[in-house]
Amino acid sequence: MPTSKPVPASRRSDATRAAILDAARERFATEGYERATIRAIARDANIDPSMVMRYYVSKEGLFAAAVSVDLELPDLSQVPREAVGRALVTHFLAMWEENEVLTALLRVGATNPAGAERMQGIFRDQVLPVARQVCPDPEGAPARAALVASQLLGLALTRYVLRFPSAVELDREEIVAWLGPTVQVYLSSDRP
Repeated sequence: MPTSKPVPASRRSDATRAAILDAARERFATEGYERATIRAIARDANIDPSMVMRYYVSKEGLFAAAVSVDLELPDLSQVPREAVGRALVTHFLAMWEENEVLTALLRVGATNPAGAERMQGIFRDQVLPVARQVCPDPEGAPARAALVASQLLGLALTRYVLRFPSAVELDREEIVAWLGPTVQVYLSSDRP
C-alpha cells in the first residue's frame, strides 16, 4: 500500500495564501472594501480568520496584496499617434469588462485612503509612462495622465460601479467614438 508523503509547510503556506487572495478578490469585487470582512474571506478560503491576519496583518494589507493590478497597456509605439486615444479607451473597456479586481479597486479607492493610494500608484506607474511617451511636452505629462484617468475612471464609475442605465446601455464602439477623441486631446494636443 503506497504511503503519501507529507506536504512541505512552504507549499501549504503558498496554497493558503493563494486561497486567501482568491477569496479576498471575490469578496472585494462583489461587496466592496467596506462590506467585505476578514471572517467572510476566511470562510470562503476554508481557513481560520487568524490565518488571514497572520499572513496579511490587516484588512488594508490584504486588500493591497489582493489588488496587484497590471493594466497590460498595449505597446503604443506601433499605434499611429492620432489613434492613441482610441486605442487606450478600447483597451480600458476590455480591462474593466474582464477584470473584477479593477471594479473592486475603484469602489475602495472612492471610499478608503488605502484604496485611493493603491489606485494612484497604479495610474502613476502605468498610465503616466504612456502619457510621457505620447505627449508633446514631457513636463505636462502628469497633468495629462490625470486628465486621461479622469475620463477612464469616470466612465468606469458610471458604467461598472454606479451602473447608470445610459452608461451601461452604450455599446463599446459608441464609447470609443465619444471618449477616444477626448483622451487623444489630453495626450497629444499642444495646449488646451
